[in-house]
Amino acid sequence: MAGTVPPHDDEAERAALGAMLMDSDAIATSIEHLRPGDFYSNANNLVYAAILGLFNKGVAADILTVTGELRQSGKLDQAGGAAYVASLTTVVPSSANIAYYAQTVQAYSLRRALLRVSGELSAKVFDETMESRIILEETQQRIFELSDNRSTVRYRSAKEVVHETIGIIESLAKSDHEYTGIPSGFDDLDKLTSGFHPSELIIIGARPSIGKTALALTMAANISIRSKRSAAYFTLEMPAVALMQRLLSIEARINVSALRSGFLSSRDFQNILGAAENIYEAPLYIVDMPNMRLMELRAQARRIRLQEKIEIMFIDYLGLISSEQYNVPRFEQISDISRSLKSLARELDIPIVALCQLNREAEKERPNLSSIRDSGSIEQDADVVMFIHRERESDKKNEAANSEGGNKTSLILSKQRNGPVGTVNLTFMPQYAKFESWAPGGSMYTSGGFGPLCRRGEWRLQTTTILTC
Repeated sequence: MAGTVPPHDDEAERAALGAMLMDSDAIATSIEHLRPGDFYSNANNLVYAAILGLFNKGVAADILTVTGELRQSGKLDQAGGAAYVASLTTVVPSSANIAYYAQTVQAYSLRRALLRVSGELSAKVFDETMESRIILEETQQRIFELSDNRSTVRYRSAKEVVHETIGIIESLAKSDHEYTGIPSGFDDLDKLTSGFHPSELIIIGARPSIGKTALALTMAANISIRSKRSAAYFTLEMPAVALMQRLLSIEARINVSALRSGFLSSRDFQNILGAAENIYEAPLYIVDMPNMRLMELRAQARRIRLQEKIEIMFIDYLGLISSEQYNVPRFEQISDISRSLKSLARELDIPIVALCQLNREAEKERPNLSSIRDSGSIEQDADVVMFIHRERESDKKNEAANSEGGNKTSLILSKQRNGPVGTVNLTFMPQYAKFESWAPGGSMYTSGGFGPLCRRGEWRLQTTTILTC
């Protein structure tokens, strides 16, 4: 392709600039589509930059003001001079077609950007010092960035939004589903949250060895194996085989230590085969990659969402994601990761459940939002934040008694952007590394805010602090 002129449309570029000089309203339309540097001609880029500069200052852009702006910055000659700026308004009779001109300029700019990416890819392919996997990941990231940077925003009237919202409410009212979101499998939690909803970032925090992975894996099993809804589990802490051992222990109800050691009876093997058959049929996808970079995670999430139509995604855990910003403090890296995960949840339109560590103070007292480790931005970006809390002494007593029961564990819902907060009681079964709903005393939970909401809006007071559907 040597000597080939990069794709561009000079007439569309001049028409877009001319329309902006004739009508200030056309500038707002252009900004939705065009970015600085989108014009092929350097002179046109300088004129557009001058128009944007005046627009940001609140000054109307016309031939005189744009010429003055370019003269003041010393770039008038590079932009073709005052005669060229004046000639732009003669290209089109009106600004009515500004959206078409801007979209045409944008389309050619995207083609040139893809041409640059392909050129970089060609150079990297012949560089034997680079790994093929790295080349592929970086190319995917560049293409995804082009797509992200080209997302446009438009305003909508309230009557449009309210019409759409009423339609959603009517469909929910007619639905046979008990919850509006994806149920976790724990009824008391789902009554508080009505399930996990698309675009939500859900954070589950706990100290080490309290049961973060066990809770997330139990939820993933409930969603994919029993509800038959597609889920992805990103495991950064343990290999996929170890994760599957825990999942088999959960489903077969076999002591996880016995499963790892191989001391199993014939009945145990039958239970394992039955559990394996259920897991085999489940739409559950495991991504096993230690030291996963944020760029890789986003690329994998997009791919699996596109190919497998996943409805929810689990990340185990947030602190093990590597940021591309190696030269900044860790708290800034975590802030970038949490913002990116929230953005990814909105982009893919699915809930993302991410596990995170808590600081040491959570060992001494009931955890709260300030207990989240590394960065305060996690609690700000998250839509739902819940903490697993259990006294260490109860673990020791349970192990000493070798109980077939379980440890009472509090799941503290400390933040819910669109609903009440409160505390749910669960049972942790350490021998199976799984959680179950708390059985003693029936299905109930303590209120932590506005009180629980049932699916049909009916509730009654049990005591002064405990409510049940």
